[in-house]
Amino acid sequence: MPKQVAVQWLDEPEKQDYPAAKSYLGLLYDERTADAYVEKLKRAPVVAFKAKDIFRASGLSLLGISNGHVAKDKEKIKSGVKLSPLLLIRGAGHDRVIIADGYHRLCAVYSYSEDALIPCKIV
Repeated sequence: MPKQVAVQWLDEPEKQDYPAAKSYLGLLYDERTADAYVEKLKRAPVVAFKAKDIFRASGLSLLGISNGHVAKDKEKIKSGVKLSPLLLIRGAGHDRVIIADGYHRLCAVYSYSEDALIPCKIV
């Protein structure tokens, strides 16, 4: 893995993360359910989980640096730009954690350290 880099985080997700989460959740659930999850996420506290544990719980594959969004997030990390916490949904009829927003950020951080603690809101 590349040299250890200190990842900077915002205290709360950015406002645009919630509509992005709703858009993704709208593919999995009806509009009412997606709206309800987003409202719950807005009220949830920020907690932290290791990058490797989020990947294991989500069952998703790691995207590489060839992905443009991951590359942009890696540049933000190198430049010291604070990243937005992830938005996660647990369970909800699935046996995996759903990354409603922040998949590319997770991949970028994981490329530096699989043990990195990642701030998240989870419901």
